[in-house]
Amino acid sequence: MEQGFDPEVKKYFRKIIVSFSWGFLWLFINVIAGIYFRLGSISEAPVFVSIIFYSLSFTALVLLIRYYYRIWGKQK
Repeated sequence: MEQGFDPEVKKYFRKIIVSFSWGFLWLFINVIAGIYFRLGSISEAPVFVSIIFYSLSFTALVLLIRYYYRIWGKQK
């Protein structure tokens, strides 16, 4: 009897772990920057700082989704 996982299952689980990790990192960075450093609140930070924060967050989200499409779009 073989020991260990099937290589395809390992690749699939690795995709899941990497996707979750990058998504959590993006979320964590945005929450820390938005709440702890008060960059997400328009009333507490200058308007241009909030605009930069939200534009960088959106750009990072677009790049993250693009990365997900690239990772999950591969057949093998």
